[in-house]
Amino acid sequence: MKIEALLGDITTQQVGAVVNAANSSLLGGGGVDGAIHRAAGPELLEECLQLRRTELPDGLPVGEAVPTAGYRLPARWIIHTVGPNAHRGQTDPGLLAACFTSSLQVAADLRVPTVAFPAISAGAYGWPADTVARIAVDAVRTFAARQEVRDGQQVCGPTVTDVGEATLTEVRFVLFDEEVLAAFAAALG
Repeated sequence: MKIEALLGDITTQQVGAVVNAANSSLLGGGGVDGAIHRAAGPELLEECLQLRRTELPDGLPVGEAVPTAGYRLPARWIIHTVGPNAHRGQTDPGLLAACFTSSLQVAADLRVPTVAFPAISAGAYGWPADTVARIAVDAVRTFAARQEVRDGQQVCGPTVTDVGEATLTEVRFVLFDEEVLAAFAAALG
């Protein structure tokens, strides 16, 4: 799997899915979340409201992920995940890793070849960029290694190819400033 980090605007990425660093309400907010909601258009808010009414009345839990359509974005899908907020005492690295892993699994289930991630929980949620980068890159590499080991092999019934995991071939970390980009470049080695 190709893994890269670049400076840019996640809302303009030509990928199968972009990951939104959402808040649990799924109703938009600041930073990446607000930018994605603005770029995708009002239809995204309508779908998120519908999700809240039907499947997620208490909001999306930290570390979990849920897809919506991409609407006006170049990406076909938006995968929403809620990162842990260090300012609220949510400092468990496992919660942050779960954001990346659950988003990757949703992307695999959607059979998208490429996914773009922001630096989930960096910035407003108070996690240091180097910590986010290390956890994110480790999560993606672990997922990719599991995909390579299982690709085409029999795994408790259907093959991984049958359930879509083997279709994911590229992960992009699309980052908002040079400091965060440098942290991801260092984590990628």
